[in-house]
Amino acid sequence: QVQLVESGGGLVQAGGSLRLSCAASGGTFSSYVMAWFRQAPGKEREFVAAIFWSGDMAYYADSVKGRFTISRDNAKNTMYLQMNSLKPADTAAYYCAARMLTNFGDIYSDTTYDYWGQGTQVTASS
Repeated sequence: QVQLVESGGGLVQAGGSLRLSCAASGGTFSSYVMAWFRQAPGKEREFVAAIFWSGDMAYYADSVKGRFTISRDNAKNTMYLQMNSLKPADTAAYYCAARMLTNFGDIYSDTTYDYWGQGTQVTASS
């Protein structure tokens, strides 16, 4: 059973930075696509970024391009999200997600991911 555990959330002033981590276990992660989603109170969950575990292909939501960077450390089975220049609009619960490479659904849609972490809260205050 695949398990995903996020960490690194917190409270930061607007303009500040945070790095989220997602520790993965229970699977062969070279065969997975990994992603970050976020959900603010009263809003639907939205795509933030995704990365192919076995390569360097990465995808970003327009709202975070140039500010957020997704990466992974294969040796540690860990994915990261470096968040710079945080804005109050980035405030949300951030979730780590995973799906098999053989799943050819929309990479930007949360319905195509099979495994989820419990979430970590990020708050950027103005």
